[in-house]
Amino acid sequence: MSDCIFCKIIEGEIPSTTIYENESVKVFKDIKPVAPVHLIIVPKMHIDDTEDINDDNKAAVAECLNAVKVAAKLAGVEKSGYRVISNCGKDGGQTVNHLHFHLIGGVKMREGLI
Repeated sequence: MSDCIFCKIIEGEIPSTTIYENESVKVFKDIKPVAPVHLIIVPKMHIDDTEDINDDNKAAVAECLNAVKVAAKLAGVEKSGYRVISNCGKDGGQTVNHLHFHLIGGVKMREGLI
């Protein structure tokens, strides 16, 4: 999608600090981190949000979830713990209309904080 910032990052049109990449997924550092470890995990296939997951793209979404484990290990938080978040829609806090997951760690998360 030509106006999607994450599609532009995937295509290399916008620079990013890539942590992990395979044929289906790209993982890169968030440019406005909220914790010592804040990674963005995106399917290379453009999917707007979780409402658009279907039989044709569910494998790409599964690859994202597999990449969470790899990214957590590469970031050194696989044992200490981390949080995975995906916002859906404007009221859900989604600011980029490309399905993505935030992996946040490197600090103890407060209980009850979503």
